[in-house]
Amino acid sequence: MQSDFKLLHLKKRVHFLKVAAQGQKIPTSSLVLQFLNRHDNQPGRVGFTVTKKVGNAVVRNRIKRRLRAVIYQAGKEICLCGVDLVLIGRNKTFSKPYPHIVHDFYQALKKAGMKFDA
Repeated sequence: MQSDFKLLHLKKRVHFLKVAAQGQKIPTSSLVLQFLNRHDNQPGRVGFTVTKKVGNAVVRNRIKRRLRAVIYQAGKEICLCGVDLVLIGRNKTFSKPYPHIVHDFYQALKKAGMKFDA
């Protein structure tokens, strides 16, 4: 992981609910990307969630680690200023090879109209 890349996290339930209610949702085979454009110049924030339907705590935590790795790998390639992102893990996030998850993430960003240098 890059040491100079700082990522702010969504931590409170109310922020997750705001992104879900007011933002847009882009599903892919291995993840769901929800995003809300805040229209400010504050740094972007990212949240990760996996429902209990997906599996036990070990599986859910592994999925969240994989999603965090995708965000950190994208790092400086994506412009997150003024955007809140929520990545929702699915069953396939656990079983799919990591490069496929990265590809799905970039496809979701492309559908969302976000800028990136990949």
